[in-house]
Amino acid sequence: MLIVGEKINTSRKLIAEAVEKRDASFIGKVAQSQAQAGAHYIDVNAGTFFDKEAYCLCWLVETVQSAVDLPLCLDSPDPDALIAAIKHHNGEPMINSISLEKDRFSSLLPVVAGHPCCVVALCMGETSMPATVEERVQVGSELIQKLTAQGIPMEKIYVDPLVQPVSVDTRMGGAVLQAIRNIMNDFPGVNTICGLSNISFGLPSRRLINRNFLALGMAYGLSAAILDPCDIELTSTLLAIEMLLGRDEYCENFIDAYQNGRLTIK
Repeated sequence: MLIVGEKINTSRKLIAEAVEKRDASFIGKVAQSQAQAGAHYIDVNAGTFFDKEAYCLCWLVETVQSAVDLPLCLDSPDPDALIAAIKHHNGEPMINSISLEKDRFSSLLPVVAGHPCCVVALCMGETSMPATVEERVQVGSELIQKLTAQGIPMEKIYVDPLVQPVSVDTRMGGAVLQAIRNIMNDFPGVNTICGLSNISFGLPSRRLINRNFLALGMAYGLSAAILDPCDIELTSTLLAIEMLLGRDEYCENFIDAYQNGRLTIK
């Protein structure tokens, strides 16, 4: 499974303070800890800075890439911020995200079609968030078709079925899981991704909920997740599930983690 480290997000107080003070050392250490924990991409999000978001996101891109040798997931709902940030990124980033919202789609489509990158296709319609499995699959299918029509390879597309908290509606978990399965079945070669911690928002014992939802998501075909790679209980679960699903040849990754003390339960 592809892991996107979630921790460099200015919704976190310490990250916001570090960005405000341009504390490159602090941001670099957070990036390095996620890289050492096994992240494949580092997510960078400066969304709480509003009118300064593009500037702050570009600073984060340069700061994080000077600290770790990993590609970044450029995370913003603002097309202008993403367009600015991609110019500062070395190599092939992940763009998070494009959706069917008219302005967002028209602004970002030429960018993702004209620049080597992976792209998160968020199952958000023109006017509303999806409420059902069918709505998620419909929006995801339309995004896949439009992106591939522009020459974007299927394997570069990561469909996000839009995880919403089960504290708001207990049907949300099941709807996301079934949408993942349906999209993966309908479009062989495409990927799916989710912001894992969204599922537990507003509830106690969030890490417990996140671990179990990750296991379910992987069983339903989830390809990637934006999560905390420094949560050893979560990554232990991930390693065990990959092994049990036959994705860890000869159990090598699991055994290596055990031998190096990276599993929570011996």
